[in-house]
Amino acid sequence: MTHRLIAAAALGTAILTGCAASDTSPPVATAREDGRECFFLSQVSGYTSGGRDMINVSVGPRQTYEFKTFGACPDIDYANAIGFDQKGPGTICRGMDVDLIVPTSIGPQRCPVSMIRLLPEKP
Repeated sequence: MTHRLIAAAALGTAILTGCAASDTSPPVATAREDGRECFFLSQVSGYTSGGRDMINVSVGPRQTYEFKTFGACPDIDYANAIGFDQKGPGTICRGMDVDLIVPTSIGPQRCPVSMIRLLPEKP
């Protein structure tokens, strides 16, 4: 199941759920001097679960980034909504740029991201 962006709050926080996307901006990944691919939080269009420590984030129509957390993140593998708490303005290029916020039965769980990588485009 792919989940979609429905709201973006102030300070770079976005929440993804199963509703239709409202952001139609084209994907813009820029290569940094060190070769990393980057994107803006506003370009996130959805995500799919990758297990207890990973999600695949859709950016625009054809780019997918793998987000790996530091260890297991409770309820990430079946959450209906996930928030992104961006640390600072600008682009997301590496794990330290963003935390995942996952709702659980005892309240929101903050899951630090250890690694982000652009996955190869599927034919």
